[in-house]
Amino acid sequence: MADPQLTVIIVSYNTRQMTLECLRSLYDQTRSIDFETIVVDNNSPDGSAQAIAQSFPRATLIARTDNLGFAGANNLAAEQARGEFLLLLNPDTLVLDNAVERLMQFAMSRPDAGIWGGRTLYGDRSLNATSCFMRPTPWSLFCRGFGLTTAFKPWGWFDPEMLGTWKRDTEREVDIVTGCFFLIKKETWNALGGFDREFFMYGEEADLCLRGRSTLGLRPRVTPRATIVHYGGAAEKVRAAKLVHLLRAKTHLIRRHWPARDRWFGWWMLRQWCVLNSTLGWLLGLVGRKRAAETGATWREVYRRRAEWLTPPKPAAPPDSSTNGAPAERAAG
Repeated sequence: MADPQLTVIIVSYNTRQMTLECLRSLYDQTRSIDFETIVVDNNSPDGSAQAIAQSFPRATLIARTDNLGFAGANNLAAEQARGEFLLLLNPDTLVLDNAVERLMQFAMSRPDAGIWGGRTLYGDRSLNATSCFMRPTPWSLFCRGFGLTTAFKPWGWFDPEMLGTWKRDTEREVDIVTGCFFLIKKETWNALGGFDREFFMYGEEADLCLRGRSTLGLRPRVTPRATIVHYGGAAEKVRAAKLVHLLRAKTHLIRRHWPARDRWFGWWMLRQWCVLNSTLGWLLGLVGRKRAAETGATWREVYRRRAEWLTPPKPAAPPDSSTNGAPAERAAG
């Protein structure tokens, strides 16, 4: 049997119904290209693996009895993939209007990009702007740390990571394509060693894109013609835990991709961002703003857990491509 053109990789954890809906939309909306699907279930307690095996026997299911995390599970699936291209697709997504086929067409038309992404919407079909980002910089973290990003939200100059008010409605080169809808050639993936297993949850695709740009000259691009629904946050319900993972990823990105002279500044701005949100939430709570008070309490918990994410910068080590699986004890849920 000839190898397929594309391997779609889905990593699931405790998202049984969403994963089934994602797979259904994938098969319904992708008919003109030859593809295989590999689903890695990270030991979900909700019966995801059994439901996937029963409903979609066509998909290759890797049902783990441990949790490899997002990076490790994708790396494992990529090792077994037979496609020329790899598409990372989140389980909390829906494929719309032949989006996978359109993304493949886009990749063929812009081979210089090396990494390709599309446009994402929330469940109500409003824009979910998290399909792509620009890299974190000293300026972007300064704006977050001192509240300028929030205070001047309509002004893109104070929110460069989110690309201002751009509606993701035009084709554009970006620094980072989000891993929820992320297309790359397997040859390129292998050349970069896959995801760096130091990243626990969040930041894996940012690191890969930045390494791709610096070592292989990749220029990631996104197109609005390939559009999916990405609900977001389905596998992780506790906001404090999500923020801890996010800040840990940002710390690692600073350590790996910033010049040594700037790393302490980035480390300090992350701390300042946490303190700012904690303080504002507390102050607003004093005047009866209950929701703000709850947000402030969440940020105070994140600050109390700062030893988990606020690690001082140290010399970056190259990713270990010889063992692509993340340690099993690092859960992604």
